[in-house]
Amino acid sequence: MKSFLSLVGIGVAVLLAACTSTHPPLATVQAVDLDRYYGTWYEIARLPNRFQAMCVSDTQATYRPDGKAVTVVNQCRTANGKIEQADGIAKVVAGSQGAKLRVSFFRPFYGDYWILDLDPGYRWVLVGEPSRSYAWILAREPKLDEATLEALLSRAAVLGFDRQAFILTPQISAAR
Repeated sequence: MKSFLSLVGIGVAVLLAACTSTHPPLATVQAVDLDRYYGTWYEIARLPNRFQAMCVSDTQATYRPDGKAVTVVNQCRTANGKIEQADGIAKVVAGSQGAKLRVSFFRPFYGDYWILDLDPGYRWVLVGEPSRSYAWILAREPKLDEATLEALLSRAAVLGFDRQAFILTPQISAAR
């Protein structure tokens, strides 16, 4: 019995070691003034993900205060022209000064939403999470100048994200 428990213990240790990241810890901005962050953000670029696979344009997120939480409303246009909407809730991670949120669109499941780079005027933001599987570049306006976009993509690469995998998001309706 002892040898079986030892084998199980070794197996668990091997599995846990295999789950460790090869990336260094992901740094966030020092603090985020959520009152300034609230409002609508246009998606400029993102790493492809399955939960936004149907989105072809006009993707945006709106954040509003909801007591100690944050209401999140994401929407995008699909290929058939329909607007899809997802409503969620976010909670600020204790001690993060607003730079780390836990977001859920399917409670009780939450995902990381970390603010990695933020314009001092809150005009653009780079958001991601520790595994580097998800990332977004958002802006207050439907378009972001090329130099700022390039700088944010370079910053994402420095942080360990796959720069070449980012896809640009057309903002067709907002540009009209």
